[in-house]
Amino acid sequence: MAVTGRFVVLLAVAVVPTVLLGSGWAGLAWVAVVVVGAALDVVLAADPGRLRVERRMPRAARRDATADGTLVVANDGTRRLRAELRDMWEPSAGQQPRRFRLDVPPGERRTARMRFAPFRRGRRTTTGVAVRAVGPLGLAARQRVLAAPGTLVVTPPFRSRRHLPSRLARLRELDGETTLQLRGHGTEFDSLRDYVRGDDVRSIDWRATARRQDLVVRTWRPERDRRVVVVVDAGRSGAGRIEDEPRLDTFIEAALLLGALAAAAGDRVDLVVLDDAVRDRVRGATRSDVVQRFGEVLASVEPGLRATDWSAVPGVVDGVTTARALVVLLTGLDSVGSSGDLLAVLPRLARRHTVVVTGVEDPTVHRTAAGDQDPVAGGVPGRTRGGRTRSARRTAGLPSGAERDVYRRAAAERSLLDAAGVADVARRAGAEVVSGRPSDVPPLVADAYVRAKAGGRL
Repeated sequence: MAVTGRFVVLLAVAVVPTVLLGSGWAGLAWVAVVVVGAALDVVLAADPGRLRVERRMPRAARRDATADGTLVVANDGTRRLRAELRDMWEPSAGQQPRRFRLDVPPGERRTARMRFAPFRRGRRTTTGVAVRAVGPLGLAARQRVLAAPGTLVVTPPFRSRRHLPSRLARLRELDGETTLQLRGHGTEFDSLRDYVRGDDVRSIDWRATARRQDLVVRTWRPERDRRVVVVVDAGRSGAGRIEDEPRLDTFIEAALLLGALAAAAGDRVDLVVLDDAVRDRVRGATRSDVVQRFGEVLASVEPGLRATDWSAVPGVVDGVTTARALVVLLTGLDSVGSSGDLLAVLPRLARRHTVVVTGVEDPTVHRTAAGDQDPVAGGVPGRTRGGRTRSARRTAGLPSGAERDVYRRAAAERSLLDAAGVADVARRAGAEVVSGRPSDVPPLVADAYVRAKAGGRL
């Protein structure tokens, strides 16, 4: 049972007869009338237990976008339902409106439409719907929570989608489908054409040349139906935050862009989410479902603090294909200590496959190494954040502001040198390293895939 604001107001009215008549009995009589009316209201209100709730929800919604849902309420009781409903979604689902008012006659149904604007990826859930059925007097209501579980999969935003058209156009040029009729350097035979100055003499078809009595060369197109294996690091490397979001979000954007691009080019794409074990995977995604399947799997991935087991990657790739494949390792190259296990696996992996490794650069570290003033360290000249003067801090043996800036710059420069050293070791192990700001990494990975197709390395 629940009381309404009208019930409280009517109870407060009991003060009026008490003051005017100078007796408390009149006020008590008024309170009794209001309470009896509320009890009668509860008896006459519709029974929430006779309601049926049906959800019509989208399968998934993209973060930072909107999706529509519908709640259908059927009244199987004999009394008219005048109720307020509250769908019990998590706040991060972004449901609007959160409350509905419905008037449902007996034996009929009504729909309540809602819109979701989720701002956090993952699985958003609700356990039920809270129904407050108000009586005809509007004094009290019968309240109950109806079991109506629901799930909304919030997929990553896929902001890097804007880079997809330009890379697809480049692939079409390599495949000879544009008006330019450019040919790639793959190994899949495409057609014969006349020799022109600058063509590779190794592509001359001598049999066709003998028949036509003129030089004829073979043209090739990038290979199709190749395997691309994307490994997403969900360990401690993905937990580091750059520009107010974890590195894992950058890895997810790169995986979605590469998956969509490779599937559009006719290749088969596999996704592996890895930390100290294989957490999830997608096998053989195609052009029609790659973004949806990748998004649903990556929606619930959260970075942990466990060390990534890179020694399992060769076995995982061998389980996907025994032929040569493009293996993209979406991780961060920070220092030899944190990337030692990855560097130990790269030579073995690069002997059989084309390997691409990512590195995510922190713009703050570059700015600090360049000597830009740190706003946190700034303050009143001659005085530190703790209120001491510079001379007092020197007397206490503490570094001054200028000295702290030197230490910060030295630490930033050391971090950049470590990352460059790890990238150099990875290149000497046979892998291609792409590194950049978080917003630059997805298109750089896509460019590495296009180069591999153009060079026939798949």
